[in-house]
Amino acid sequence: MLFNLLFSSPIVFLILASILVFSITIHEFAHALMADRLGDPTPRYKGRVSLNPLHHLDPIGTLAILLVGFGWGKPVPYDPYNLKNPVPDAAKIALAGPAINLVIAGLAGLVLNFFSPIPLLQVLLPTAIYLNVMLAVFNLLPVAPLDGSKVITAILPRQTALEYQDFMRRYGIWVLLFLILPIGGRSAISSLILPIINWLVNILV
Repeated sequence: MLFNLLFSSPIVFLILASILVFSITIHEFAHALMADRLGDPTPRYKGRVSLNPLHHLDPIGTLAILLVGFGWGKPVPYDPYNLKNPVPDAAKIALAGPAINLVIAGLAGLVLNFFSPIPLLQVLLPTAIYLNVMLAVFNLLPVAPLDGSKVITAILPRQTALEYQDFMRRYGIWVLLFLILPIGGRSAISSLILPIINWLVNILV
């Protein structure tokens, strides 16, 4: 786990933590910017259309990353009544975060593979690729409050979507906790998404 490096390799910990903070910040900034562009001023009023990490880090989500390797940033507030098409626009806002992480991972992959970076970047770029792919894939899980829950709501038939939303309002956080808590040394979510993360990282690296 990342937290273990704090004592064994503090410099490596600081480097990884810095990349992680940047990745979470740009992820949440993308949510806020998309909502702003779609006509909702709420994120701007809340100070979320910003690249200041302090505006975007969620204490529990950050702690989860340090302890179990998966986590999230502070959810970006928006008012669906300010959106022209609330359900599909909410899905666009949700997708903006994972999309920007994949763009960053892709750009890092291009630099790594085609521009012969200096040795330090040959160490940092694979880490940036992995962390951004991890954030994208993890946040696309269809479990509230993750981004994937809003995406699947836009895809499901209306009645099914309403039932899904009701279930997630009641039990989503418990489902998420069950998935990320390590049982027998490994979390259930690791088995679900690590193969996808590793596949994408191998393509980019």
